Amino acid sequence: MSDRHIIRGGPRDRQVYEYAVLRVVPRVERGECINAGVLVYCRAESYVGARTHLDEARLLALDPRADVAGVHAALRAVEGVCAGGTAAGQAAGDDPGRRFRWLVAPRSTIVQPGPVHTGLTTDPAAETERLLDLLVR
Repeated sequence: MSDRHIIRGGPRDRQVYEYAVLRVVPRVERGECINAGVLVYCRAESYVGARTHLDEARLLALDPRADVAGVHAALRAVEGVCAGGTAAGQAAGDDPGRRFRWLVAPRSTIVQPGPVHTGLTTDPAAETERLLDLLVR
């Protein structure tokens, strides 16, 4: 087992978290997608975060006419909602859980959330980075 699958800390140090993979579906009718980010929510830490990484070459292999700039903008918007503050727009006043639930709600757009999964972590921000490396890059 590689180091990227190991959860550090003892059982009492771990907190439950939820996560979803953000996927880009350039042509919904074809059903093809690539992973482009992760959303992580940890209620115990009042944490919601997103990390994104768009492999433009893979996206263009699925659809040579894909709106790369538009996809980048949508991914930045997701990160902004997670960050809160003015970058979150109307969601700025919402608590982290509400922002996460809004972001993982099913939608039929180019950038879509996958199903929500759970895990244990001692550091939600580090877990967000670990999941990005494991599931996206």
